[in-house]
Amino acid sequence: MARKLTTILTASGMALVVFVFATVLMMAEGLRQTLAGTGSANNVVVIRQGSQTEVQSTVTREQANLMETLPGLASNAAGQARISREVLVLVNLPRKDSSGLANVVVRGTTAHGLEMRPQAKLVSGRIFKPNSSEIIVGSGIANGKIGLKLGDILTFGLRGWTVVGVFDAGSSGFNSEIWGDSEQMMQAFRRGAYSSVIVGLRDGSSYERFAEALAQQPKLKVDIKRENRFYADQSEKMSDFISILGQTITVIFSIGAIIGAMITMYASVANRTREIGTLRALGFRRGNIVMAFLKEAMLLGLTAGVIGLVLASLTQMVQISTTNVQTFSEVVFNLVMTPEIIFDVLLFSILMGVLGGVLPAFRASRLEIVDALRST
Repeated sequence: MARKLTTILTASGMALVVFVFATVLMMAEGLRQTLAGTGSANNVVVIRQGSQTEVQSTVTREQANLMETLPGLASNAAGQARISREVLVLVNLPRKDSSGLANVVVRGTTAHGLEMRPQAKLVSGRIFKPNSSEIIVGSGIANGKIGLKLGDILTFGLRGWTVVGVFDAGSSGFNSEIWGDSEQMMQAFRRGAYSSVIVGLRDGSSYERFAEALAQQPKLKVDIKRENRFYADQSEKMSDFISILGQTITVIFSIGAIIGAMITMYASVANRTREIGTLRALGFRRGNIVMAFLKEAMLLGLTAGVIGLVLASLTQMVQISTTNVQTFSEVVFNLVMTPEIIFDVLLFSILMGVLGGVLPAFRASRLEIVDALRST
């Protein structure tokens, strides 16, 4: 009973460490997939040269007009260049759980901007009317801690804005944004320039042609990136921060788990001294004894790994709301488990078992046959 209880407690402790490790990896992967899944490879984000985010950028009307004449741009049925002049601002909105304020991205966009993001589907209400103080909100804002709903009136930019629709953009960062009319946003926030220009490409090979034409325009001191790559880069600092912090905590916890596994395996050796002596007397080598105990330790670690993974998989149903350290805006995302994470976590759990069992295994192999058989 004592051995069983000790083994269960050790496996539980190791499973807790595995759970923490897996959850950290899932958080980083969930954030990465959310922002990397934002945008399209056929769209290009144009921002001011040297700017890291759209919030820091300014693009003048003259520059935006010049971009419309460049080659490689897609056009709509009316023959107009598919280009969206957008304004991005951060506004403070209260969380419904009274846990403080959240920085929420408000994006002023256009009809072209909506067309260029087909992943954003309206789930309730309607699209905002052009040249009006109407807005639509992402499902992450509607269902998350902000809790906006149809008919709500928000006050920012020295005027009131009415929520007329809720959209869902899948697993993307757009779900954490509020969208309205670009020109109205410029007026409300007293802006004389846009934050960015989103350009729709004619096809996949048009990027180089557009970039080359852009570089030849001395008035256009801008940086460009494919839209999906641009938003993927926005997740790097936050993902790295989560990974480093989580791995540090995991290492500290794992030391305790390894010590617990070691104590369990030492107890196993002490309780099996006569069996070890019998095996040695029957001709089993020291290496066989070492491998027997190492396999037991690996099985203990693997069992803990499976339990930890099962518990961690349940967190995929939980929606996380945090602040992106690069853009300082609220991001809503879900934890994501991938085959790579499962492999890494199981490898980590087995390694914990091996480190906890290696010293007891060598101690068992060094027992003298006569002394082991005489033990009671």
